[in-house]
Amino acid sequence: MLTGIEEVDWASLGHAYGPADDVPELLRGLASADPAERETALDGMYGAVHHQGDVYDSTLACIPFLLELVADPGVQDRGCIIELLTSIGGIELDDDEELDELGADDEEFIPAANYAMAAAAIAAGADVFLGLVSDPDPEVRLAAPCALASLHPEPARVLSLLRERLTVERDTEVRLALVAAVGRIALRHASLRAETVDWLDWLARAAQDPGLRLAALAQRARCAPGDIPDDVVPWVTGLLEEIRTSVNRPAAPGTERAATPTLIGQVRELLEEHAAGRPAPWTEELLRTLHTALDDRVDDRIALILAQLRSPDWGQRSDAIWLCGGLIRVWRGRYEEVVRLVGAQLQDPEPRLREAATSFLERLFELGAPAADALASRLAAGPGVAGPTGSAQDTGQSPFVGRSGRDGALLALARAGDTRAVPLLARALEETEVRRELLYAMDGLGPSAAMLAPLLRRRLAEVEFDERLYDRAAPLLYALAAVRGAQALPEVLRMLREAPANRRDWVREAALRTLAAFGPAAREAVPDMRRLLAADSAAVATAAARALWAAEGDRGDVLPALERWLRPGAPGADWCAAAQVLGEIGPAAASAAPALRPGLVSRDLWVRVRGAAALWRVSGEASASLPVLLAAWEENRHARVDIAECLAEMGPAASGAQLVVLTELTRRRRHNAREGASGSHDIHLDEKLLTLCRAALARMERGAF
Repeated sequence: MLTGIEEVDWASLGHAYGPADDVPELLRGLASADPAERETALDGMYGAVHHQGDVYDSTLACIPFLLELVADPGVQDRGCIIELLTSIGGIELDDDEELDELGADDEEFIPAANYAMAAAAIAAGADVFLGLVSDPDPEVRLAAPCALASLHPEPARVLSLLRERLTVERDTEVRLALVAAVGRIALRHASLRAETVDWLDWLARAAQDPGLRLAALAQRARCAPGDIPDDVVPWVTGLLEEIRTSVNRPAAPGTERAATPTLIGQVRELLEEHAAGRPAPWTEELLRTLHTALDDRVDDRIALILAQLRSPDWGQRSDAIWLCGGLIRVWRGRYEEVVRLVGAQLQDPEPRLREAATSFLERLFELGAPAADALASRLAAGPGVAGPTGSAQDTGQSPFVGRSGRDGALLALARAGDTRAVPLLARALEETEVRRELLYAMDGLGPSAAMLAPLLRRRLAEVEFDERLYDRAAPLLYALAAVRGAQALPEVLRMLREAPANRRDWVREAALRTLAAFGPAAREAVPDMRRLLAADSAAVATAAARALWAAEGDRGDVLPALERWLRPGAPGADWCAAAQVLGEIGPAAASAAPALRPGLVSRDLWVRVRGAAALWRVSGEASASLPVLLAAWEENRHARVDIAECLAEMGPAASGAQLVVLTELTRRRRHNAREGASGSHDIHLDEKLLTLCRAALARMERGAF
């Protein structure tokens, strides 16, 4: 085994962390009889030799040895090695001519060349996977179909083999893998797609196993998304019910493995925990595939999720929540009933279901209102959590400790703007540690949150001037600004005056923003504000100007202090900070209009946006500002919330933007949706954009009559 491994000059090769002289040990570890050693070696392969999907010269040198290990029936965990090979060889260049177009000196040439060589090397030895579809080891049979579909150079031959194997395979998950591989071939090879879609359609109707029918339907939808049957919702719902009633026993426990301190081991344990106690955990991936194919058919996707949320199977309800998380993040729609049913899961005895529901509701902000009663009920139940029989169990923890427990429910309730969160936030502020997101959620609770000011003041007074000063003080300062807690002025001034050099400007800026929210009640701080108008930091100086204007309303010192940051060549962030404060001052800053106009032609989009908005607010010059704002709207979708806010203020003067606003309101996809990434405030920001667009349109239409 591993013949010739010593003949390779591994030290001259490299991987993510330097010379590859440790690779022989990793390869031998993959063949070890010790499960922990095998897992550690696999972790090393992914962590160094195939780091984040990269292919190095050492990766290429490993391919013959990995193929040899896969072919040896005496090696255990070969399924994992097949998956590693599939990952190494399955990276496809965006264009067949991409490598030819890259010059040898191009920094992308070597990675692209390595990907191509890896694919070619594994394809040359891919016949080894043909015999593995009937291997005695089910883990090998589970991994082999995807490898064949991704790597074998004869797709028609593979397609026939997979379909033939499906007639004799008895393991449920392997059968699903065979169907998924068939779909993958159809997607990769257009010449085989039509016949494959027909076969998948036949299988979705003819197979006896409902799980197999669901898998075929999901792959059919994936391969022909434009031809998904209109009755897909009742079809899938019926299959899920068949699966629930036919697979009525808990999933068999997996083989016990010794815990290993590796990323691979941690992922494996999380997956095992996720699947534990679920008779058909594989339905989640099938439904994910189906949802991806349905794409913008939002009403159908919502109908599927609602059916799952009403299922007696807690696993199906949990899957529905995670699937809806991806749906609501990308697509606009009517989610009220979905949110209400997700809220109902907070009382379920299954902790994983409660955790999924809480995590989902945290990100909804105002869209979480239909679940507010359920959230309040959950929080009123006390610090215990529902046990297996629904009884309360005392965890011995604070009621507001942990990212996905009661503090998550409280965060969701506060972000929904429900005032029932206020007394619970007061309790949370009595705890030793407070989740910072709770402090940032206080700005939507209105006047009722004023009662929190004394508690926030006390906590701010306890903040020490150490390396954690900003991280601890900034959320408290934000919360005090949100509740207009002017009685905390002495504590805020302490932050402003005594902050040490480390991150001093950040602390000062946060304190000044709080003072600005206090308005005239912060007059005692006026000397400090005036002194900081001359700060070297634009963020501090402009924050001081905002606070001074809010406290005194005297533009005498404020306007010159702001205009100095509008000089030619000023950094974009500094220019934007000054322009934004001038816009907040409004017509009283009209004399600054000449200094703002050069920003309208800046190369920096945000300088143009801030400059145009500020120019309108100080001078009412819509003819100069509106074209700039509309151009930026098309150029950068992430600027649309700020632009829509200005359009709503402009009203009839922005009538030229009516079509732009109407178009945004008719879009189904959220303006800030990104593939493979999301932020905690994405949904909130998109809903804010829609609200502003409706307000802008209403004002424009009123002005037309």
